[in-house]
Amino acid sequence: MFDGIGKRVVCMWFPRLASDRVLRTRPIEAPFALTLRQSNTERIHCLNARAEALGLHRAMSLADARAFCPDLVSRPAEPGRDARFLLALGRWAQRYCPWVGREGADGLVLDVTGSTHLWGGEEAMLEDMRARLARAGLELRLGLADTRGAAWALAHFGTGIAPVGQTRRALAPLPVAALRLDEAICTGLQRLGLRTVADLCTTPRAPLARRFGPALLARLDQALGDVAEAISPEADPPHFGLRLTFPDPIGLVSDVMAATARLLEPLCARLKAQGVGARRLELTLRRVDQGSQQVELRLAAAMRDAVRILPLFERGVAEVDAGFGIDQIRLEATLVEPLPVEQIGAIQARGAPDRLADLITRIGTRIGLENVQRYLPADSHIPERSFLIAPAAYSTPEGGWCSPRPRPLRLFPPEAIAGSGPQPPERFRWRRMSFATARATGPERIAPEWWLEDDNWRSGMRDYWRVETRQGRRLWLFYTPQDPGWFVQGEFA
Repeated sequence: MFDGIGKRVVCMWFPRLASDRVLRTRPIEAPFALTLRQSNTERIHCLNARAEALGLHRAMSLADARAFCPDLVSRPAEPGRDARFLLALGRWAQRYCPWVGREGADGLVLDVTGSTHLWGGEEAMLEDMRARLARAGLELRLGLADTRGAAWALAHFGTGIAPVGQTRRALAPLPVAALRLDEAICTGLQRLGLRTVADLCTTPRAPLARRFGPALLARLDQALGDVAEAISPEADPPHFGLRLTFPDPIGLVSDVMAATARLLEPLCARLKAQGVGARRLELTLRRVDQGSQQVELRLAAAMRDAVRILPLFERGVAEVDAGFGIDQIRLEATLVEPLPVEQIGAIQARGAPDRLADLITRIGTRIGLENVQRYLPADSHIPERSFLIAPAAYSTPEGGWCSPRPRPLRLFPPEAIAGSGPQPPERFRWRRMSFATARATGPERIAPEWWLEDDNWRSGMRDYWRVETRQGRRLWLFYTPQDPGWFVQGEFA
């Protein structure tokens, strides 16, 4: 669909989209700015009107801004959340017309051809937009014209409505930047004395094309309606939810599981078509008394195999109170992850990883997925920092467990023992037991990581020894030369 002369297009510009999104839920009666790190410098990304009135502006460094305004309240910007908020505004704007597209990172464009009369005319429609968004705490600037480019120009550099067929007259007094040109082109035009759109319209086109390229004339023709410009609406995100209503209420676990199986098959087919797998599924059971219960299933790995997923629902479904009966169930994948198709052959079999993921899911439904953990290697020569503990459902097993020297299977906080000198003591007491050294191997000197703060290593470097005792215990001892003392920190199997 194209917007040209004869059509009516509205441009909605939110000049403070990012800051308004934050302040509408957490109002602050002070100068406020959102910052974004650029080239190792925190710079202002968006700010409220009060901060702008004090002389602050976008792209200004945060240090300079605080020098001008010590009371400035700042927070890190979140462009991802701003984009999702703009997407939600686009869905809301469909109340005015069905054809809504995105205009940059802070605007929307609406093709309102044939729908303005539903709101009492163009003026009434724009006034309704302003009133509703003002109540939502959003600053809005609007432009309405025959073309998308003209509507954008009026929203950013003009005001009001360009009457039908008078686009050229409405754009004439506006600066050349209103044509959505690059800053370099605008600067070059101003050096030539071409400051307004009217100046461009009266200038021969061939010299402009030779000097500035085709982009300048393309933008001018789009704004005037000589070249069509498409409005591409945002596609609705895929929805992974299905519903099944029963003519007669059900209450048996077997019946609910059978109904869940009927929903799982098409849901998994939809997940496969989108190239994703479910990580969290929610089964909603509505009873005849209008009450509902939810069974949430969190999976240890992304899945879209109905045969594997269905048995994992049994425990949750068995705990549901059906009351006087269930007349509707709804199954939805509330969290999905990319799951590309993989080639499976005789060499690469997925049976073992799949069974492990199913086992983690089953245990996680009882104690929580976060409590099923695994050890992962860490890049550190400090014994207690050489591994990480991560939830098994949200991590992948890694190799790379390598150490130049043997390490004990059991590590514990250092426990002091009596001893003197750099050599392991021949006899010592540990945990109320007496030991005699039979053989000692070492030392292995480990220095602290000076770039990390660790109170346990403030005593300096350590000399580690593997000590085999005559009583059969194999211990890991260390000596601290800078602050002489002996400690036991681990035990070998």
